Amino acid sequence: MINGILFRQRTGLPWRDLPSRLGGWKTVHDRHRRWSADGTREKILRAIQANADAQGQIDRSMVSVDSTSCRAHQHAAGARSSPPRIPGRHSRPARHRTDEALGRSRGGLTCKIHLAGEGGLRPLAFTITPGQWGDAPQMIPVLEQIRVPRPEVGRPRTRPDHLGGDKAYSSRGNRHYLRRRQIKHTIPEPRNQRANRQRRGSKGGRPTGFDRSTYRRRNEVERTINRLKSFRAVATRYDKRAYVFHGTVTVAAIRLWLHP
Repeated sequence: MINGILFRQRTGLPWRDLPSRLGGWKTVHDRHRRWSADGTREKILRAIQANADAQGQIDRSMVSVDSTSCRAHQHAAGARSSPPRIPGRHSRPARHRTDEALGRSRGGLTCKIHLAGEGGLRPLAFTITPGQWGDAPQMIPVLEQIRVPRPEVGRPRTRPDHLGGDKAYSSRGNRHYLRRRQIKHTIPEPRNQRANRQRRGSKGGRPTGFDRSTYRRRNEVERTINRLKSFRAVATRYDKRAYVFHGTVTVAAIRLWLHP
């Protein structure tokens, strides 16, 4: 059954076309949907991250944020508006967005993965939004998702040592959030924001610091996204429900952590 989930996630084929040697397609699909809804995927990912952290394999010296758009297949649209039920747990509705994280643009239906990746080219946390949503408003929700449990007692690790991002994440709210949490950051300031700050004089605040050598490490999150989208079920969204697609991306993240 697990091989069936991994096979479909790698190839992106329809559930009904799963090879018979991997079991009944409906059983495999229902188990994948159930584990995506009840948080089993996230628990597995957190446990793997905690084990890697205990062995000193997480590079928190530079955590970068970025996003990528995923084309949605035509079969990913048309989900019913009523909340779905978890198989075998009829008293509890599955988690999902009302808009199912689908946005319409010139190229058709798209969704977007907002990602925070560590220096070892593995995702620490991510969120799923419609394709037309901007990057800057999603930086804080992504950082709030970083929770690496400690192997023994203590609070989970939630704060990176340094954060990198492109100019799309430059905003007063984001910089205030990072300063409040004492997170060093390297985010370039767009030309219009710099001109507006200079025009306001002393009320515009101090210039933002920027280190080009540190900013070069931002390519690590781009390479992480490339590894994540090597799975066909992630590069193209075939799942109607947002929480199911979130589970599909989580499975890909688990595979990257198990095979760095």
